[in-house]
Amino acid sequence: MLSGQIHNSAELIELIDRIGFLPLLDCGIKGFCAEDDDVIQQVAFLGGCNGNLQGISRLVAGQKIDDVIARLNGIDCGGKGTSCPDQLCRALEQLKQS
Repeated sequence: MLSGQIHNSAELIELIDRIGFLPLLDCGIKGFCAEDDDVIQQVAFLGGCNGNLQGISRLVAGQKIDDVIARLNGIDCGGKGTSCPDQLCRALEQLKQS
């Protein structure tokens, strides 16, 4: 099982085979999410800060999508008006609507 950062094309292909794309995040990071009955099974990112995104991925695994959105929505990074956790929430909201 992948967790956090995608390191090579084999990992990316394995992930795409099992889970769906999240919309491209504003900061240029691509996200992938597997969920079952509105519970996040796994999240991985292509690009971004490896350490932070691994941490986010591990923390949200096993959590309900709505709980993750409630906890992480609106987090700001350096006055940008958004952040990696906030962008994950936006993508999860779009995933819920699809």
